[in-house]
Amino acid sequence: MSNELHPSVVALVSLAANIAANHPKQGLCQMDKLKQYGVAQEQIDLVVEIARHIRDEAAQALDARFDEACRKDMASEKLSAIGVAEGVCCTPTPGGKSCC
Repeated sequence: MSNELHPSVVALVSLAANIAANHPKQGLCQMDKLKQYGVAQEQIDLVVEIARHIRDEAAQALDARFDEACRKDMASEKLSAIGVAEGVCCTPTPGGKSCC
């Protein structure tokens, strides 16, 4: 039994990952490959819907965590209490500029 995935499966996974990760290329090159492999538009649409749902769910969870942290009295709370290690909240850009 081969451990390799069919190229259409790889393209579907890549498309979903690109969408879920908000990748700038959005998985558009995978769309062409999927059409070449004869994958039905309904199947592609389902993968896109699932990936968008996962992306949106993750964004909502992050927003909720951020909102919760902002509601707390940050003066009395350590950043580590919300999962941010001390000293790494703001790191300099490669050119040495502060982002905070």
